[in-house]
Amino acid sequence: MNVSAVLNVAQRTSAWKNGFAADSVRALIAHHLDVEISRVADGAHFIDDLGADWLDRLELMILIEEQFLAGEITGNDADQMEVVGDLIRYVEGMIVRDGCTAPTPVTP
Repeated sequence: MNVSAVLNVAQRTSAWKNGFAADSVRALIAHHLDVEISRVADGAHFIDDLGADWLDRLELMILIEEQFLAGEITGNDADQMEVVGDLIRYVEGMIVRDGCTAPTPVTP
């Protein structure tokens, strides 16, 4: 996955509508933290389970903003995201708030 490739707004919206966003967020996390994607479950803790330090988390938030959001993740919001599921729900909420439809759940 090329994390430097930024999705345009239409691509982001399409991805959310087709239910691929959660998997895309997981893939970006796995790539950035250099872990197997199977470890990036909703309940995986960024620090304890995935080995992220504060700089990894900061860089990850910036990547998420660039890839999926039109806005910025505040420091307070970022501090409250301790597990992968928190981040996915946050991104979904931001997309819904900005007027896109909620993603269709992806079944494994």
